[in-house]
Amino acid sequence: MDIKNIVIGVAIIILTIFVTFYGINTFYPKPNYDDFCGEIKTQEVINSLERCEEIGGKWGVYESVRPVEGGAEGFCDRDYYCRQDLEDARKIRSRNVFLIALPLGIMIIVFGAFVFGLETVGAGLMGGGVGTLIYGAGAYWPYSENWIRFAISLLGLMVLIWFAYWFNKKMEKKK
Repeated sequence: MDIKNIVIGVAIIILTIFVTFYGINTFYPKPNYDDFCGEIKTQEVINSLERCEEIGGKWGVYESVRPVEGGAEGFCDRDYYCRQDLEDARKIRSRNVFLIALPLGIMIIVFGAFVFGLETVGAGLMGGGVGTLIYGAGAYWPYSENWIRFAISLLGLMVLIWFAYWFNKKMEKKK
């Protein structure tokens, strides 16, 4: 394979990843902070638990800093609950992106392996499929437990090894 085909293959990898990444984000956008928390609820200085709860915040206590004498013994986290809701929405979206990207990446790899006779295009699409799998797994990775990460990695490795053997045997028969 000459250098021009390698460059074209790398470009196909990158553009395939872009298409899947931006396609998923276009049709399934990320949760936006402003949709959950909006603008600052009030400009007033809040120095009591009661007032903090009235505006929908959560009162926190200073742990490492001693309060000024006569001052509040804590602080009002105005956006605490809406940030929790935002994080829950992000976690759900990340799981769903994983569930979308996993079969999509596999389909792109299979499509690149079987449909295109031109090695540059097929290899580029297969690389893009791998990138799509990485994007999907990476989106869910921070929210998953170690055993889930292990299971996903082990299953992916076993399937890929099986696919490599199967694909190479099929190609040998064609020769």
